[in-house]
Amino acid sequence: MIEVDYLIVGCGFAGLSFIEEAKAHNKSVLVFDNQSQQSSTVAGGMYNPVVLKRFTAVWKSQEQLNLALPFYKNLEDKLNIAVDYKLPVYRRFVSTEEQNNWFAASDKVNVGEFISTTLIKNTNAHINADFGFGEVLQTGRVDSTLLMASYRAYLKRNGELVERPFLYKALEPTASGFEYQNYNIKHVIFAEGFGLKQNPFFNYLPLQGSKGELLIIHAPELNIDFVLKSSVFVMPLGNDLYKVGATYERDDKTNNTTEAGKNQLLSKLKSFITCDFEIVDQVAGVRPTVKDRRPLIGAHPEHKHMFILNGLGSRGVLIGPYVAKQLYNAIENGGELDTEIDIKRYESDYASIS
Repeated sequence: MIEVDYLIVGCGFAGLSFIEEAKAHNKSVLVFDNQSQQSSTVAGGMYNPVVLKRFTAVWKSQEQLNLALPFYKNLEDKLNIAVDYKLPVYRRFVSTEEQNNWFAASDKVNVGEFISTTLIKNTNAHINADFGFGEVLQTGRVDSTLLMASYRAYLKRNGELVERPFLYKALEPTASGFEYQNYNIKHVIFAEGFGLKQNPFFNYLPLQGSKGELLIIHAPELNIDFVLKSSVFVMPLGNDLYKVGATYERDDKTNNTTEAGKNQLLSKLKSFITCDFEIVDQVAGVRPTVKDRRPLIGAHPEHKHMFILNGLGSRGVLIGPYVAKQLYNAIENGGELDTEIDIKRYESDYASIS
């Protein structure tokens, strides 16, 4: 039998974050990922500490940023790639009332440090923004496609990646952990995103899922070097390419792109962008969203060596390193999880099915 400290199922932002945390402490890992879940790969990749719909702070935003920024710098060095691009986010205002709400938010604790109080006037003839923009500070974009491909290649070189579906029925509990085929495992971490719905150990948890579709457009005349956030976001990728997103579909839980999704994005985009553009690509994935908007982190109610790291929603880039560190500390050092993310809050759901 091959001894492994951590078997991790899933290699999106949640799984990758935990793998890195385990490796930082010299733990051995074995990763199962068959790329059936695409939310991390097709994600916008933006990290932004402000909820731009309501001008409020993202949960634990400063703590998350303090961990996320050095985390991605370390990955860039390790993989010899560039994935973290420091991009400002401009929130397009549609009224004087929105401007006033923005400046009122700048006085709030945990929000003000991320909001510029300088009103930015629109000088781009191809953007309809009569009321200007507000700038969010400490923002950027992680190239999720390049990061995931490079990290998978890194795991493969190390013999740590299994590109097959994980067989839940083959997992056998032992006194000190689990056996899985020819592996003797101390701990199992399930980080399979919306794939959780097929997980017999944790499918009692209220993971809802929200499908997101994005477009890649070529717009040579647009010429912006910031993320423009309005009814959809427009994110520069270089070479006059822009990512446009995203939809929020609660009924369709497939990774298939749709004409309805494309038309919805185009309708919103054309309401504030006036230049010509060409659609280059369309992608889709299901975000692992939770009804109370908090991640699902913690130990299985019965199997003490089995854990979940899931429910990161649309903010996996920012929150992944934070919750991975929390979970690792809880497993190895007996640390306490934030009560807001601990799956103990759903103990009654488990009791009702057991």
